[in-house]
Amino acid sequence: MRKINYDTTRTRLESEMRESFAYETRKEPLASRAVFFGRLGRNACWAIAVVAVSLLIGTGGYMYFEGMSWVDAFANASMILSGMGLLGPLSTTGGKLFAAFYAIASGLLLFVIAGLLLLPVYHRILHQFHVDEGDDVPRDLPR
Repeated sequence: MRKINYDTTRTRLESEMRESFAYETRKEPLASRAVFFGRLGRNACWAIAVVAVSLLIGTGGYMYFEGMSWVDAFANASMILSGMGLLGPLSTTGGKLFAAFYAIASGLLLFVIAGLLLLPVYHRILHQFHVDEGDDVPRDLPR
């Protein structure tokens, strides 16, 4: 029986994730504007992907539970995802439950999407001022 080296797999995955979401450390110089705008673009692509997957899930759910056409299901999913609410009343219990859980998930996705879009800006501001946790503690006190 072949043994799997989990440490190697974990290290490879970690290195891929670090390269994908790599930001400069406090001791490194501020990244160029091209790198910064590249990060904004990459995170915007991730945010668009999250929205697209959410719309697909919502559209599929309304089509399955409510028997809506794809246009009506897409419109309802879009309205819930944007926080506006449903276009019309729902007729099935499954549809109502789906709409409730989809609305809760959509509300939480707002924070995920905002975090994805603001992360490069927030990091750049903090890096520019060389702020990290623990700087507010005076140097003569033990940490």
